[in-house]
Amino acid sequence: MTLASHSFDQFGLDPRLVAAVTRLGFDTPTPIQVSAIGALMAGRDVVGKARTGSGKTAAFGLPLLERVKDTGPHVRALVLAPTRELAVQVTEALRSYARELPVKIVTLYGGVAYAPQLAALSRGVSVVVGTPGRVLDHLDRKTLDLSKLEVLVLDEADEMLRMGFIDDVLRILGATPPTRQFVLFSATMPAPIRSIARKHLTDPVEVEVEERAHSTQHITQRYLLVPQLNKAEALARLLAIEPGERTLVFSRTRAGAAEVSATLAARGVSVDALHGDLTQGAREQVLGRLRSGRLDVVVATDVAARGLDVDQLAHVVNLDLPTDLESYVHRIGRTGRAGRAGVATSLVTPREMGRVRTFERVLGARIERVEPPSDAQIVEKRRARLTADIETQLEVPMPPAVEALASELLSRAPAPVVVGALLRAFADARGVDVTSTPDPRPPAWARVRESFPGRSERPVRSERPVRSERPARAEWSARDDRPAPGPRPPRDDTRPRVEPGEELELFLPMGSGRGVRPQDIVGALAGDFGIPGKSIGRIDVQPNRTLVWLPTEIALALLDDGALLRLRGRGVPISRARHEPQRATRPGFERRDRPLKRGGHAAPPGPKQKRLPPRE
Repeated sequence: MTLASHSFDQFGLDPRLVAAVTRLGFDTPTPIQVSAIGALMAGRDVVGKARTGSGKTAAFGLPLLERVKDTGPHVRALVLAPTRELAVQVTEALRSYARELPVKIVTLYGGVAYAPQLAALSRGVSVVVGTPGRVLDHLDRKTLDLSKLEVLVLDEADEMLRMGFIDDVLRILGATPPTRQFVLFSATMPAPIRSIARKHLTDPVEVEVEERAHSTQHITQRYLLVPQLNKAEALARLLAIEPGERTLVFSRTRAGAAEVSATLAARGVSVDALHGDLTQGAREQVLGRLRSGRLDVVVATDVAARGLDVDQLAHVVNLDLPTDLESYVHRIGRTGRAGRAGVATSLVTPREMGRVRTFERVLGARIERVEPPSDAQIVEKRRARLTADIETQLEVPMPPAVEALASELLSRAPAPVVVGALLRAFADARGVDVTSTPDPRPPAWARVRESFPGRSERPVRSERPVRSERPARAEWSARDDRPAPGPRPPRDDTRPRVEPGEELELFLPMGSGRGVRPQDIVGALAGDFGIPGKSIGRIDVQPNRTLVWLPTEIALALLDDGALLRLRGRGVPISRARHEPQRATRPGFERRDRPLKRGGHAAPPGPKQKRLPPRE
């Protein structure tokens, strides 16, 4: 039986699940789904070798949902993923399959508040998708009970090994009943992963998908280093200087696709969104406008773009960098078809740079960094297009009436004055600025990373020394020429020395009352702007505000364009701290409501004090 003859009906799945995958555009199961779904439906353990993008989420997700579809008050299925991005991606896929089922799903990952997760768990859920660290935290807090677990899925096991999560995974396995069904997927099978499979899986069915060669040599790959909160602006700037050709933008979520589409439309871009909330008729209408050239940009999610085939698609933009190589190759492969050249651009946050280097190493291709266009570059591009349109009109024969009107105008004023007046009117009608001198520098959020001292790009991983090439400790101790141990040299503190007056105090209108911690500030500054922790000064988190000291050059770059810092899922404005001057009082008197303590700091208000007579 060939792959084309397979269908999702053959597995005995609930008709609501089959209808859901059909509505999402899945007509025939992939090889990994054909091999795994039948075995999982029969209750067998499965160990599979496959990358994300091969369809393995549906391979384990559909049988999982089939098993828990009658719900229950306890957790019946657990999916472990190495990163929160992958955990969110798996959750969205499971929810899209279970749209017509009464199945409750919660995602557990670190870096966010516990309260929403605790509330969801207290209400009762059937499926938990999470990262090992946060799942283990909930187990330690006794807020997650896995004693009645029926299905356990370990996704991207080799990535968990690489990130050092295997010990956490083993502790979680110890909290599950031995009778649960175990599914393990991994792109590679190193020895520790095989050991887990032998010890914890019972007579597993082994499935493997043959990897396809990644061919991206005909595509120009590049990336922009962009804070998460500035991605919409960076995309608008990028499209402003690109030629007016069809562009496909990939967003991770439906909400992100709709929001970015609205932002671009407000800037005058011919754009529309393509996501799962649209009806099939609306989707076809969007694609028809794109194919006919009446639409320049489409912002789409991966699921909505499935099966999308548009000729002469010149540019693909990853608004959110995919978490895996297969998805990245699948996305950028939408451009450069039929032997044509294509361009793929990814908007990357500083914390995602390691993934970019990994993609480079595996693909054997260079992903070049480019800077976001400045205001001067955008205006120059618009002026060039305006000039080109005028030159086109010069080649059109002039009617006698227009020629007579032009001669009359030239008789009233010199030619440069007449041409300048017409140029201003034409430019105003097109929304092109021809009078001002725009800023030639990149936007402020792009200059922050260039501000701190000691900045250097990390080398590609393949260029770093391999661990096996370094001498082992036993070899060090056996060397005859090893110098005798002496006094430990003083530690080389690489933190830039900041003299008094070289730091600025910044103000954030959000504090500990909303769960902000110093480590949240450090993580946001490093993740959004690439500022290393050693360049961050003192952090004072108060109930309703936070004060941060940064080197002056970095602080001014942040303040230059009203940068926002992402804290607890919100964009928090950054401003310069302004201290209120103390209220003037008569000599010899202090404010009775807030008497000063020794050292000049204000003490909390206390009971009214009597004035003592002056000491003689």
